[in-house]
Amino acid sequence: MAALLPPRAATRMTEPAEGTYRASGVDIEAGERLVEAIRPAAGATDRPGTMGGLGGFGALFDLKAAGFRDPVLVSSTDGVGTKLMVAIETGRHDTVGIDLVAMCVNDLVVQGAEPLFFLDYFATGKLAVDAAARVVRGIAEGCRLSGCALVGGETAEMPGMYGPGHYDLAGFSVGAAERGALLPKTIAPGDIVLGLPSSGVHSNGFSLVRSIVREAGLGWDDPAPFAPGLSLGEALMVPTRLYVKQVLALHRAGLLRAAAHITGGGLPGNLPRVLPAGTVVAIDGDAWTPPPVFGWLARAGSVEPEEMLRVFNCGIGMALIVSNVSSATALLAEMGEDAVVLGRIEAGTDGAPATLRYAGMPAFLAA
Repeated sequence: MAALLPPRAATRMTEPAEGTYRASGVDIEAGERLVEAIRPAAGATDRPGTMGGLGGFGALFDLKAAGFRDPVLVSSTDGVGTKLMVAIETGRHDTVGIDLVAMCVNDLVVQGAEPLFFLDYFATGKLAVDAAARVVRGIAEGCRLSGCALVGGETAEMPGMYGPGHYDLAGFSVGAAERGALLPKTIAPGDIVLGLPSSGVHSNGFSLVRSIVREAGLGWDDPAPFAPGLSLGEALMVPTRLYVKQVLALHRAGLLRAAAHITGGGLPGNLPRVLPAGTVVAIDGDAWTPPPVFGWLARAGSVEPEEMLRVFNCGIGMALIVSNVSSATALLAEMGEDAVVLGRIEAGTDGAPATLRYAGMPAFLAA
């Protein structure tokens, strides 16, 4: 967010002179105003291990001060896809930064890592300071909620690269785990799969969502067919849930064998990634009731059940593999989390890749 650039002296001009950077479409002063606008939000994310603040050429972090003895670093990078188009077209820029953080830190935590710090990349044709500040404040809020520090980033103003009002986002996060505490652990037949509910579509599949909305002839300000009292834009911009605290609590209590962040690919594309060869995860398709948005998307878009299941999270944002179900669900309940028993791990063919099968198609897709 130009956040690593130090403030500099600049001559203020109402009309840019020829032969200046500003005349070519890049406004250095706007970048400096953005840094000052988001500085308090970034500062509020400081945590043990953070060193210095915004303004350096790089960000420093002290692993020893964060409490680690023999750490392994874990990193993740991601974006929010074409959900950005909904943010841009609706003018709702306040929560897409939470999506960006969630897409990264939820991937870190399934490795058993505690998210430590985060950097963002914001690219646009012409910097609109207010909109960019709203985006970055959302990033800071996502960092605060997940316990990691927003230590810097970059704002790129590139005239001609993006259309008016358009921007792109990417995020990069780093976490750490003690060397012997990485996930997944040993998984065996009989282990149980729990699911933590999603808040909706999260940040995957929005190219299909936008296509369905267009074909339905709806606008973002129209009432959401699946969410009374909300506009379609409001309902679809609900941010991706952060699962860091829940997963780390289970892991630190010794109750977690593995976890999978359910993003693009859905349960079939993500849960087998953490399973050993020769296993099958059997999912009860009637075990949970997803948010109504998924039933509406399936009906309005005439999307086949198999396609829904491999594009969307379909109501489960995080899958957890445990052996002690009662202790795990009790701990989650203390945190206000209503976990769902999705299924169990079964023995498959020796040496064969891990697979997922449904014992009954989810009822909301069969309707």
